[in-house]
Amino acid sequence: MHEMSIALSIVEAVEERARQEGAGWISEVELLVGKLAGIEPESLQFCFSAAAAGTLAARARLAIEEPEGVGECGECGTTFPVNFYYAECPACRSLRVKILTGEEFLIQSMTIEEEEE
Repeated sequence: MHEMSIALSIVEAVEERARQEGAGWISEVELLVGKLAGIEPESLQFCFSAAAAGTLAARARLAIEEPEGVGECGECGTTFPVNFYYAECPACRSLRVKILTGEEFLIQSMTIEEEEE
């Protein structure tokens, strides 16, 4: 399950940044995980909870935005939804398709809170 190593990396990155900012804890982490990124959001949610235990992100809500895959035909220029890397253009049947969106994976933002008194 590579989602655990991804979750550990996310926790490490946000915790390091939160410490730099003098945060008491992290309340939310927002991710962009494209549907073609090869990451299962449900598994990542589960792994994030385990990876965040005992860290500044232990109480963080993980919000995941999942952009759809969109391809562009290299022959006729048609753009269309794709759900797999190998796609056929619905207009001209070409297999020369460039993936435009859906492969994204990034930490968009995090919300940090001050230390509770």
